[in-house]
Formats: sequence, C-alpha cells, structure tokens
Amino acid sequence: MVGGGARLLPSDPPGGRKAIAVWGIGVAVYFVAITYRTSLGVAGLDAAHRFHINASALSTFSILQLLVYAGMQIPVGLLVDRLGAKKVLALGVVLYTAGQFGFAFSDAYGMALGSRALLGCGDAMTFISVLRLGARWFPARRGPMIAQIAALVGMAGNLISTLVLARLLHTFGWTTTFAGSALGGFAVLVLLLLFLKDHPEGFAPPPTPREHSGATFVRRQIANAWREPGTRLGMWVHFTTQFPAMVFLLLWGLPFLVEAQGLSRGTAGELLTLVVLSNMAVGLVYGQIIARHHAARLPLALGTVAATALLWALTLCWPTTHAPMGLLVMLCVVLGACGPASMIGFDFARPANPPERQGTASGIVNMGGFTASMTTLLAVGILLDATGDNYRIAFASVFVLEALGVTQILRLRSRAARRERERLVVSRVEAVHVPA
Repeated sequence: MVGGGARLLPSDPPGGRKAIAVWGIGVAVYFVAITYRTSLGVAGLDAAHRFHINASALSTFSILQLLVYAGMQIPVGLLVDRLGAKKVLALGVVLYTAGQFGFAFSDAYGMALGSRALLGCGDAMTFISVLRLGARWFPARRGPMIAQIAALVGMAGNLISTLVLARLLHTFGWTTTFAGSALGGFAVLVLLLLFLKDHPEGFAPPPTPREHSGATFVRRQIANAWREPGTRLGMWVHFTTQFPAMVFLLLWGLPFLVEAQGLSRGTAGELLTLVVLSNMAVGLVYGQIIARHHAARLPLALGTVAATALLWALTLCWPTTHAPMGLLVMLCVVLGACGPASMIGFDFARPANPPERQGTASGIVNMGGFTASMTTLLAVGILLDATGDNYRIAFASVFVLEALGVTQILRLRSRAARRERERLVVSRVEAVHVPA
C-alpha cells in the first residue's frame, strides 16, 4: 500500500534514487534545450543589428523555431511511444547542438533561419521524452510533481540565458558566446549514451505488436488520443496559459521593456530574470497543490489566465507613456505563473489515455501553447511594423488568443470531467482484482 491507501499497481514503478538519477539525465538534456531555445530572447537586438532586419524579420526566427517545434510534437510523441525516450533524446541533442553551432557562425539571415529551424527540431524531441521517462521510472501519483519539477529545471535554463548568456554576449561577442554554449550539448549527449535507460529492470513495457506499425496504426493512435476530451482540454489549457510568458521571454520582452518602457538593458534583464524565478517558485506550489487536490487544476489554470490578462491590460492601458516599475514587477511575477499553469494541461491528458498512448497525447497537448506562441510572435512583429512600433497595439493580440482559449476550455471541461470519472471507476474495479 502507498500514501492515502492507494494500491500500488504491479505496473507502477517504485521510483527511488536510481529513478531520480536516470530521470535527472533526461532533465539535463531538457535544461540545455531550453538554454538554446531562449538564447535569442537576450540577443534579439543584437540579431537585428547583425543581420540588418526589421521587427517582422526578427520575429521570424522564433516563429520558424516554434513552427518546427509545434509541427514535430505529434511525430515525436509517436516516436517516443514506438522507440522509447533514450533514442529520441539522443537524436534531439544532436540536432539542437548542430543548430546552436550553426547559429553561432551564421553571418547571413538565411543561414541563421536554417540553424534555428534545426534547433527547434531537436528541442521538440526533449520534453515529451522527459515526460515519458518520468512515467516509466516513478509512480503515477507522482506525475504532476515530476512534470512541474522538469519544467522548473527547464526554466533554470532560461535563467542561464538571461543571466549568463546576456553578459557573455556583451563581453565576448556573438560567435564565441553561441559556439561556447553549444558545448553543453556534447556534455549531455555523453551522459545520455552512457547512463540513461528507458525503464527500470522488471518494468519493461510489453513488446510492441507487429500490427502496431504503419500508417493505419499512426492514424488510429492520433485519432484515439484526440477523441479523448481530456486530451483536447489539456491542449487548450496549454494553449491559453503558456504563450504570454513564452512570447515575453523568447523575443519581445526585452525590446518592450527597453524601447516602450524606457528601461536600461540591465534593468530589463533583471525583470526577465524575475519572470524565470517566479516560474520556478510557482511551479513548486502548483505541483504540490495539484498532487493533493486534483480538483484544483482548472481553477489554477483559469485564475492564472485572468491574472495575466488583468496585469497586461493595466500595463498597456496605463495613462502615461511608461508604466510604473511596481506594475512591471507585478506583471513579470504573474507571467512567471504561466509556465506552471501550462503544465496542468498534461495533467488532464495523462489520466485520459493509456500508457501506450501517453507520448502521442502529450504531443497533442504540447502543440497548444507553442501554436499560440508562434501566432502571437508573428502578430506582434507585423503590428509593430504596421504601427511604427506601437507596443500597446501589438501586445493587444494577447487578449484575442486568451479569449479563444478560455472559450474552448469552458466548452470541454464538463465532458473531460465526466470521462475522467468513468475511467476512475473502471481503474478502481480493476485494482480490486489485482493481488496485493
């Protein structure tokens, strides 16, 4: 028996120190991926100068990276379900390291775009693989906390970007900074190949049936995952909660704080750091709350959306040219909650799908936030060019996507809750017949 009187099923792995060590290698791979993904957030102004491009062209870097990332989510989910986490993670490290090296030596806009696309492809293979590792090495009841901790460590990669890469870029320049950071990819690749295992001994998944291959199986796997209301609800929760902070950290936060709010780059960098620190703190709180009170998932997600919309509205509608520093600090603290809130989406999809479909379902959920981020990055860039760098109008696009996402969440919540209750009843009946 385990905490709360819940029966530990035979297929439920025990966790422990070895699980933490193996899973930690996967999280390290994700940490490096986040560092590379967010490195452009502190180099946006430098990139515009280096490649002689305007706001729309600058936003294309992140849009293309996220387009590749979002487009890869379902294929990666299928690969993880089919091949396991280790092989997919290894391929991801090779791709994102090559992309970071290519970006370091790019002196033309086209080459730089190709490098960011390659980076996005490798990055796309990391998080779903880490979620699968967590599911294979830890008991299911630890799922929400394990996912939040993985996201928290990933945000530490963002912290490296805002604190370390920004200073290195100023001191050593473009090529040395980006090429040096790419060495982290080689380090985690060695650890992965030597020590990472897909599952603990005695908990290997059943062999994949021969019929579980080919186009028919792929279509059925995707269709079955999508058919679950919990998968779709998870995708829309991820869509609605993640993108405001992602857009702010990935590209437009620094230009907004410097050009629209009149802050120095140092002060703007400190506020970006505040977003990351808030994310890490809130992630621990959200993970604990959801692990103990499953019904808190939707209130936390919708509450985060409401707080984000309110702070953005106050900042953009402030009567003077520059919003007060206290308001900007509050905005950054609330933006820090967006990442942990987006992780709640996986907590809706996880109980809705069987283990052999977890990767595919996670891929569908993960598409949500990155699709919204990509759309907003493009909208902000176009509106900035069209309005002569009017950030108030450009960032108003945030409210359009939040309204769309909230509408879909409210539409799906009842169906997802009813389906989850049905699955819970079935699992309890099956657990009664499992020997202690």
